[in-house]
Amino acid sequence: MAMDPDQIARQFIEAIPHAQALGMEISLIERGVAEITMPYDPRFVGDPATGVIAGGAVSALLDTCCGAAVMCHPEAPIGTATIDLRIDYMRSATPGEPITTRAECYHITRSVAFVRASAFDTNRAHPVAAATGAFTVERQR
Repeated sequence: MAMDPDQIARQFIEAIPHAQALGMEISLIERGVAEITMPYDPRFVGDPATGVIAGGAVSALLDTCCGAAVMCHPEAPIGTATIDLRIDYMRSATPGEPITTRAECYHITRSVAFVRASAFDTNRAHPVAAATGAFTVERQR
């Protein structure tokens, strides 16, 4: 019995070492939409004076969530990799708060998937960052 794309995507993301190291937790994964939360962790602070999480940790969260959105798309590939990811950082995340990213795979072709995502802390009215990206689509032969 074949697994559904949502389960495949969940296993794919849960197996990524950096996702585990950053404490990423999947809260939603279905039909080309994924949501992943990263808890606040002082080990990932980029500026000790302010306690703000480093942009690299936010970038990894956005990239991982976008990949999950591709993997759970109804036309799900068996694998994906980032081709291009543009991230616009809009403000610092609030120190001490988790960061949640929501990504949507809004278009998929034979070989490329297109994704958009936003990252928020508890202030969901103003994103911490926004991303758009293109990902490979690896299909079974």
